[in-house]
Amino acid sequence: MSDKFFFKGRKTPKPKYGESGYNTKRVAKAGTETNPLQLIVTDENRAQQIQALLEQHQLIGKIIIDAEKAEDIRQLDVIINKPSTTLVAAKPNRNEPCPCGSGNKYKKCCGAN
Repeated sequence: MSDKFFFKGRKTPKPKYGESGYNTKRVAKAGTETNPLQLIVTDENRAQQIQALLEQHQLIGKIIIDAEKAEDIRQLDVIINKPSTTLVAAKPNRNEPCPCGSGNKYKKCCGAN
């Protein structure tokens, strides 16, 4: 006989409150002590330039000097050149003064088009 007639409550216990919404497996931010940037450069002079960039942006990175490999600083470029949100000016409401400076309401001047 199945226990569905006699069992009251949940068969599987509800997860605890603190564990349900918290992501414990998220990736650490790149450029910190726990996850330093891995950068490859070809010579010592370029390594000093990259180190200056890291200090300027308060990042931590491991710079490897290897003349045999091609330069690889993509991780640094991604963090420094992060795209920004484009802001667009709001269109004036119908009854506000027209931005062209005519003194008329927007609906009578430029909004009539």
